[in-house]
Amino acid sequence: MRFAVLTDIHANREAFEAVLADAAARGVDRIVLLGDVVGYGPDPEWCADKAAGLVEAGAVCIRGNHDSAAAGGVESLSANARRAMVWTKAQLTDAHRAFLAGLPLTVTAGDVLFVHASANDPGAWIYVTSASMARGSFRSCDARIILCGHVHVPLLASSDVGGVVRVQAFRMATPIPLIRSRRWLAVVGAVGQPRDGIAQAGYALLDTGTNELTFRRVPYDSAKTVHKMRVAGLPEELALRLVRGE
Repeated sequence: MRFAVLTDIHANREAFEAVLADAAARGVDRIVLLGDVVGYGPDPEWCADKAAGLVEAGAVCIRGNHDSAAAGGVESLSANARRAMVWTKAQLTDAHRAFLAGLPLTVTAGDVLFVHASANDPGAWIYVTSASMARGSFRSCDARIILCGHVHVPLLASSDVGGVVRVQAFRMATPIPLIRSRRWLAVVGAVGQPRDGIAQAGYALLDTGTNELTFRRVPYDSAKTVHKMRVAGLPEELALRLVRGE
């Protein structure tokens, strides 16, 4: 099975479309969305509709913290995120909110766990940014492979048979063998608002047949997205994040 694993779309239609096209060109069998379909960006309705359509066609979609905020309160968000979410909520219909609120916090497929943030208390939205934070995810479940998002920066960690966790170096677009004697955790990056200094949409391919993971980056028309954000009156700092990739 070849999974295309996307996260943190953040209402960025142009990035979402570019990644879906890239994944389709690589013959994936199933789409997985790890949450935060909405928030920050200018196309929440389109992205929520697209996610719902993908789910109807067999995709997996996990609930992220911005999805929860869109269906509930915004108090837990930062100031700019809160401003964007107030605008976002006004664009969404009751059907959109019901779809987002009904998404699961985790989904398991074989020995793979899909979750938005740390597997350790998924609804607490804990960032996985280090070996010690990855250790918490490994200890909280039995999955051999954990795929998550939330951080907007790609990361790869592994745990050996003794439970020693290390962050692993990797190269973009290069298949990484997920050695079966180890457990693995990957933060797959962000489609709609990357924060690693690369202003391109990010996602990952997981091939359970070859047991390989590949991080990918895809260029998209960020200028179009930025223009729409400015027309909508969304916070300028959020628009500049797309320009800078940070």
